Amino acid sequence: MNQIFEWNRVFFNSLPESFLLEVIFRSTVMFTILLLTLKLAGKRGVKQLSIFETVIIIALGSAAGDPMFYEDVGIIPAAIVFTTIIILYRTVTWLTGKSKKFEEFIEGKTECLINDGKFSITSFKKESLAQDEFFAELRIKSIEHLGQVKHAFIETSGEISVFYYEDKDVGYGLPILPLLFEKKNKIIPEDGVYSCSFCGNTEKLKKGTSTCKDCHKDQWVPSINTKRIT
Repeated sequence: MNQIFEWNRVFFNSLPESFLLEVIFRSTVMFTILLLTLKLAGKRGVKQLSIFETVIIIALGSAAGDPMFYEDVGIIPAAIVFTTIIILYRTVTWLTGKSKKFEEFIEGKTECLINDGKFSITSFKKESLAQDEFFAELRIKSIEHLGQVKHAFIETSGEISVFYYEDKDVGYGLPILPLLFEKKNKIIPEDGVYSCSFCGNTEKLKKGTSTCKDCHKDQWVPSINTKRIT
């Protein structure tokens, strides 16, 4: 009586048992590549999920999908992939619990982007976040200028957390509305309060040209001090 299924092909696809060691090696290498790639992509690329969680989802999704569609992918090697990924998951989870530095490398850490109405330039440079993208995030939160913001943080999930000044404490700040921000210029047309377009430093300036004392840039935007409308 003929067999309905060729069981060796279904489970091993006629591959030698030694190939299972290669599967473990392939899984480990691809897991590491995925982890490093998403780490380099930055927090904004994996918003809502941690980098580690995203790696697990991608790896398990691929391991589950390929044996369903490709005849040359056996079920047993796919099961080994699952086992290897789970072992790696447990190992990375254990290491993150044991080492603070390793946890920060895998999950990242919260960075302060705005402090007292000005950019924290060092922290901002670490993140893969363009200024216009960041401004868009703030505008979604009904923020008109940095003088309304006491602190802003980028969380490990990529979300932006904002802490506001009370209305009585709102000062002049760098406007982030496009029509106002586009007025940046190296020439100060008249005496008044201006904000550095690069770092947000705000000060009273006289007509002419000036260099920012914080970042040494020379483009300025007329500051505004409107209160927040919530």
